[in-house]
Amino acid sequence: MANASSSPICPEEKKKKQRLQHNPQPLIPGLPEPVAQICLALVGDPFLLFSVCHSWRLLLYSPSFPPFLSLYAFLSSSTPTPLLSESIRLPSSSVQTFNFDPISSTWHSLPPPPPDPPLQLILRRHPSFLSRNLPIQSISVAGKLILLAGSTHDLRPALARPLIFDPISQNWSFGPNLTTPRRWCALGASRGFVYMASGIGTKFSSNVARSMEMWDFTRHPNNGGEWEKKKDLKHGRFSRDAIDAVGWRGKLCMVNVKGDVTGREGIVYDVEGDTWRGMPEGMLHGWRGPVGAMAEEVMYGVDEVTGVLRKYNEEEDTWEEIMESERLKGAEQVVAEGGRVCVVSGGGIFVVNVTAAPARIWEVELPAGLEAVAVHVLPRMPVVPYSSLKD
Repeated sequence: MANASSSPICPEEKKKKQRLQHNPQPLIPGLPEPVAQICLALVGDPFLLFSVCHSWRLLLYSPSFPPFLSLYAFLSSSTPTPLLSESIRLPSSSVQTFNFDPISSTWHSLPPPPPDPPLQLILRRHPSFLSRNLPIQSISVAGKLILLAGSTHDLRPALARPLIFDPISQNWSFGPNLTTPRRWCALGASRGFVYMASGIGTKFSSNVARSMEMWDFTRHPNNGGEWEKKKDLKHGRFSRDAIDAVGWRGKLCMVNVKGDVTGREGIVYDVEGDTWRGMPEGMLHGWRGPVGAMAEEVMYGVDEVTGVLRKYNEEEDTWEEIMESERLKGAEQVVAEGGRVCVVSGGGIFVVNVTAAPARIWEVELPAGLEAVAVHVLPRMPVVPYSSLKD
């Protein structure tokens, strides 16, 4: 690549660029701007619009243009911190929040959350559990990112109420106080309702381990509303680990332990009927790692041992193989949106285009020194990466 100093811009070209900046070209010559915007919105491929011209790039990030999807991630340091005392060395355990713009391939730090409680209280690693990462539980609902559960250094619940981020306003807010703050719970969402089941509070309680609560996020997207008690689970065996309650076709599906191990149990919660039932045999048999649902209609799961990505077929009660990849071995989380399945595995983020034939996989390059804890797919923030908009 030529050095900038070896190819200076002539005065005439510089003046031309300045004129273009002050007098931008029409989006589509001959069409009024509102009509041109409608036409370009129908293209449906922001990558194509970004590659054409400067004015179309600016349009992609304007408030009047439908926001494209981007990644929101909780990242933690992959290197240890200095000694906190003569006897204890804590790894870098706090999490940071970032947004990845897939069009310009750039990462942006999210605005800092409220200081009380500080995000640094939520630990990813603990000196007493060096071989295991502590779960940090979050979900995305109605275009918002919600952080609900985690652990402090003394292994207590880190959050007394949900912490919510709105990508469009770029503001943080709190949800209603939890009846019982908890960690290692089952967390999920269905049709705009947030559900939290089982888990452990400051100490184990069979009542908490069997409980189920719901928050109507569609009516109270900020700090309003309250948690409503729902039908209890039959027992407390779903408090052994952090569990994804996958919203799928008006139901919440969950398995009490991760991986393909003996003693697994799967249950399904009917949202409208407020009832529990056993998970279908085929669904449970193929549930061998993290699972996510696209638009709450199609479930995708990764076998954490073999790295096989599968799709659930309800009619046959079977899981259909889509692809196999070494990079998906050890998968920890799956989210699906917009024809893409995003997988957190080995501290990295991998994206699979399940609409392509065959399916195509690639890795998202993370900021140096950081590893992925969790990822979500939400509308992009109204931030213009000016360095990426140059012609």
